[in-house]
Amino acid sequence: MQILAFKYLLAIGAGTVLSIYLLLCLVLLLWQGRLIFVPHLPLERTPATLGLDYQEVWLPFTTKPDREEKLHGWWLPTGGHKNKVLLYLHGNGSNIGGYLPQAQLFLQLGFDVFLFDYRGYGRSQGNFPSEKQVYEDAERAFKYLVEQRGIEPEAIFVYGFSLGGAIAIELATHHPEIPALIIQGSFTSLQKMSNYRHWYFRFLPINLLLRHKFDSLSKIQSLSMPLLLIHGDSDRTVPAYMSQVLSDAATSPKQLWFVPDAAHNDVATVAGEKYLQKIREFLQLVDAQRTRVKT
Repeated sequence: MQILAFKYLLAIGAGTVLSIYLLLCLVLLLWQGRLIFVPHLPLERTPATLGLDYQEVWLPFTTKPDREEKLHGWWLPTGGHKNKVLLYLHGNGSNIGGYLPQAQLFLQLGFDVFLFDYRGYGRSQGNFPSEKQVYEDAERAFKYLVEQRGIEPEAIFVYGFSLGGAIAIELATHHPEIPALIIQGSFTSLQKMSNYRHWYFRFLPINLLLRHKFDSLSKIQSLSMPLLLIHGDSDRTVPAYMSQVLSDAATSPKQLWFVPDAAHNDVATVAGEKYLQKIREFLQLVDAQRTRVKT
């Protein structure tokens, strides 16, 4: 009798574990987008808040044959050199209002800056974002700079922060003419990030369940433009070793800079003036390489 009771309890326990396991698989399959993208709608600041000159930009896109929606962005001019334009691709949270202080640093470096929100973020319209859609949004922003601003593709530098780094790498695979990428606090792939952030995901069939891959590691080796990878060595959101892995895989000219004592969101603050200095030095190397190629 006791043996039967034990077997019964064991069967119930196994059934419970299996149910929890299947529930986790279902949650990851159906709601993984909500774990990846954390869009924020209200803008906490505008360029006017920081006293910056800017232009509102609206980029139309069609979601259905009879429905047009728009992405929202800001064009921040320096009034300086026209051969230095930066396309800013932000991370998975907040919106462009939250990234303005970081974008302002590139104005100090002499860039005209274009930053925009992916669909579903800030004032941008459209459905909840997906990997495919944010790639499309970045491509749309790049085409805007080329086709409407009249900027040569060879003059468009791209900066990607965190998830934006993965988007920047994808964009660069389609535009080898991009002169350089600056990737900050980014990761190797979403699968590796899932295993890092949630230990129990290691027991799930992640490869089968993930509809959003963001697999930068498989793409970065195909890039030919110079790369600057920046990472805070105390980053607990995205581990710094992932930038090391990306750097090791890259075959193009590359630099890797770990900022001591910096976390995920405070790299520029912790680094101070050295942050601008490091990027200036990288840009000088990019310019020198382009000069050698032309001669």
